[in-house]
Amino acid sequence: MFGWTGTILRVDLSRGNIVKEALDPKLAKMYIGARGLGARIISNEVDPAADPLGPANKLIFAAGPLTGTYAPSCGRYDVVTKGPLNGTIAGSNSGGSFGPELKYAGYDLIIIEEKAAGPSYIWIDDGKVEIRSAEHLWGKIVPDVTDAVRAETDEEAKVACIGPAGENQVLFACVMNEMNRAAGRTGVGAVMGSKNLKAVAVSGSGSVAAADPDAFKQAVMKARKKIQEHPVGGQGLKAYGTEVLVNILNSVGCLPTRNFREGTFAAADKVGGEALAANNLIRAKGCFSCIISCGRVTRVTDPKYESSGEGPEYETGWSFGPACGVDNLDAILKANYLCNELGLDTITMGSTIACAMDLFADGIMTLKDTDGKPLEFGDADAVVELTKKTAYKEGLGAKLALGSYRLAEGFGHPEYSMTTKKQEMPAYDPRGIMGIGLHYATGNRGGDHVRGYTIAVEVLGTPFKVDQYATKGKAEIVKTFQNLTAALDSSGACLFSTFGIGGDELAEMLSALTGVPYSTEEFMKAGERIWNTERLWNLKIGLSGKDDTLPERLLKNPIPAGPSKGKVNLLGKMLPEYYEVRGWDKNGVPTAAKLKELGLTAA
Repeated sequence: MFGWTGTILRVDLSRGNIVKEALDPKLAKMYIGARGLGARIISNEVDPAADPLGPANKLIFAAGPLTGTYAPSCGRYDVVTKGPLNGTIAGSNSGGSFGPELKYAGYDLIIIEEKAAGPSYIWIDDGKVEIRSAEHLWGKIVPDVTDAVRAETDEEAKVACIGPAGENQVLFACVMNEMNRAAGRTGVGAVMGSKNLKAVAVSGSGSVAAADPDAFKQAVMKARKKIQEHPVGGQGLKAYGTEVLVNILNSVGCLPTRNFREGTFAAADKVGGEALAANNLIRAKGCFSCIISCGRVTRVTDPKYESSGEGPEYETGWSFGPACGVDNLDAILKANYLCNELGLDTITMGSTIACAMDLFADGIMTLKDTDGKPLEFGDADAVVELTKKTAYKEGLGAKLALGSYRLAEGFGHPEYSMTTKKQEMPAYDPRGIMGIGLHYATGNRGGDHVRGYTIAVEVLGTPFKVDQYATKGKAEIVKTFQNLTAALDSSGACLFSTFGIGGDELAEMLSALTGVPYSTEEFMKAGERIWNTERLWNLKIGLSGKDDTLPERLLKNPIPAGPSKGKVNLLGKMLPEYYEVRGWDKNGVPTAAKLKELGLTAA
């Protein structure tokens, strides 16, 4: 095979069995790779009723065909499993160089099964695969684990691991690779911890072969040029990183503030990308084969929070900043660094603290619930302290470790949780941006932005601009973004490459690489197949159209001030049309005709 290595590595941690299997070319074509193939395997091999933190769940590390090539920004891979935060298929995407290294070692996917008897890690050195003891690594933070595993294996090895949060099975623990890259959402790190798996280290000496090297080179050069010429992909992200969005969203009145109570933050200019560049930035940084360099290498010199590392990205800066009413950028960076070290999803972590602050503000949580300390919006020290406590489940941290939905539900007020399908929503207020609200509601893993980033057209105006307040036509736009991103994630390309290229260029590169003639329509159809596969899983675990909704606050409580004052999300006007354009029935169930068209079977 070209593009794909053609090999799946299956590791049974309980029995110690290590098996190499051939990748089915038909499935590879239908699901592309990474997120798509991972979703197909989970839906076929894992019982929907399985405990996400039990041995029957499986954990998959999956690269795409473009991963590890010199195509622009194609270093991505996915960690796929049944997510403990909400039971959905958690396809958590990450960058860095782990994915490419997995391909160079000769594997498209690693399927990890059962549970090791004690702390362990997997060492992959091309064709040689070992399960080793990690007793001496248990309890260590991510940087220390990474250094130790490299010292024991190969200094150039790429390491994906969990921190204390994963060991303690915090429901939103993530998997970190190369210390600062995160497969962040839905609790994949908790699943890894439940299997007593501390790390996966890989070193490969191979390469990724192209079916038509000349055509692939031409397609790659064309795509690179388009990204480099784009004002966001070629300039904006490198200059200010994703944190540039703070002031942009604030200017349109859709920067969620104090747990979505408001849509503007008075101190936005203190915590945005411009402030980060002026006060904390050391340099920009990109992932493997990246020409965008949205990453931030940063430092804090204030003795109180003195530290250094990478980040934050926009959602991180928002969750610890405006969402919690915090305007101290140094504290935000410190909390971000702690999440990288401890292995925590920054979106859910900050949002859960914000939820607790909201509950405290309204007298639902009291001092006896907050370790005897007031928990008020704007308390920067509390944000830092509670991030640590959550990873170790200490004091209030034990409740925060459940995520905001279970936290709020435990106090009798789940409506304070700004989640859909029990996963926290990111940093865009859907009351003033209709399409992103529809995506939040219908997202296959709950609150999410990267799988249907309508912000591109609703706010940024790329590749075209639509009215952010309008509902007409948003169903088709959301469907298109969701399908495109499902295919893109599965290919191994970075979402930010779409600031310059789209389905046409991705299909062209994929065709030249693999020798499989993907038209743009076939590429998008693969994305639609992946989306519907994930939807069918959700139906199997008991979710339904009733779960395609938003928190009551966003449907009934208007934004109180700012450019989007008076707005609520008009989900009811968009959802029936969304089901229709998806080929689903009025209850959100894919029709027999749609499943036949996609080559799928009913739930």
